[in-house]
Amino acid sequence: MGFFQKAKKFLKETKSELKKVNWPNKQQLITYTGVVFMTVALVGVYFWILDTGFLGIIQLIIN
Repeated sequence: MGFFQKAKKFLKETKSELKKVNWPNKQQLITYTGVVFMTVALVGVYFWILDTGFLGIIQLIIN
């Protein structure tokens, strides 16, 4: 089986598998996107607070 035949078979199988996927509807997509953004924001704020705290501790040690 040549390269192009393998590529064609791969794409055909991929298309078949994509049809089996249970895609979220619009409302689910909006909800899941909001959850992801909020999680990223909360984790970012958590690490910012942690970083600021460590910076303060290190500055106290150095000075």
